Amino acid sequence: QVRLVESGGGSVQAGGSLRLSCVASGYTDSRNCMAWFRQAEGKEREEVAAMSSTSTWKYYADSVKGRFTISRDNAKTVYLQMNSLKPEDTAMYYCAAVEQLCAAISRFDEKEYSYWGQGTQVTVSS
Repeated sequence: QVRLVESGGGSVQAGGSLRLSCVASGYTDSRNCMAWFRQAEGKEREEVAAMSSTSTWKYYADSVKGRFTISRDNAKTVYLQMNSLKPEDTAMYYCAAVEQLCAAISRFDEKEYSYWGQGTQVTVSS
């Protein structure tokens, strides 16, 4: 069973930065797509960014392009560097994974992902 553990959330003022990390264990295949989603209170969960383990292609939601950067160390770890944070970025951020490459799935459809972390809270104050 794949397990995902997120870390790095916290509270910052608008304009600040945070870096989220997600470490996976239990993969049976080194090829996978790992992504970040977020859910603000009272709203539906939405995609943020995604990246495959074997590709340099990165996918971003329009709302975070130019401010957030997804990166990977290896097949098991994904990061989300969040700069120029805004109050509307306040949400619970979730790491998600599936043992397929991002190009092979509808990467911003949460139903495509088999595994989810517990989430890490990000709060941005104005």
